[in-house]
Amino acid sequence: MEAKLANPGPLGLMGFGMTTILLNIHNAGFFPISSMILAMGIFYGGIAQVIAGIMEFKKGNTFGTTAFTSYGLFWMSLVGLIVMPKLGWAEPTPPGFMGCYLAMWGIFTLFMFFGTLKANKALQVVFSSLVVLFFLLAIRDFTHNESIGTIAGWEGMFCGASAVYLAMAEVLNEQFGRTVLPVG
Repeated sequence: MEAKLANPGPLGLMGFGMTTILLNIHNAGFFPISSMILAMGIFYGGIAQVIAGIMEFKKGNTFGTTAFTSYGLFWMSLVGLIVMPKLGWAEPTPPGFMGCYLAMWGIFTLFMFFGTLKANKALQVVFSSLVVLFFLLAIRDFTHNESIGTIAGWEGMFCGASAVYLAMAEVLNEQFGRTVLPVG
């Protein structure tokens, strides 16, 4: 008899969601970047999502493996882009180049969104709002428009909250054996 494997989705979604909310509280202008955001980016947004991606691999879920591993490595690379210049390891990334980085992640996420069209509505909300977030942040960096950055911050908090909702829906629905929080 094969042992039932746990669903790694909630771990990855929480790592993504909580870290996204915290970074976007900064983007919306409430707080500066701090060690709290950087630590979340490395450990919960980064390492926890990579672990969830590896667990999705074990379950044979190509979408989950690609999403969680990629976004976990996104968080670690983003922290690297912030920290490496402060350590003297690299020059700071110019805003236009950062816009290219964010636009590439937006394109990747757009393709991943198409993969959600066979999934529940809650996952579609997570990915569609993440597409919007990446492109808003890219536009902010291309145009140097802080108002767009503030809008992106609010939209990013929504995106992160949608991931937290889906994570908790998956945990609670499985735990209670019925729909406690609908996912569509």
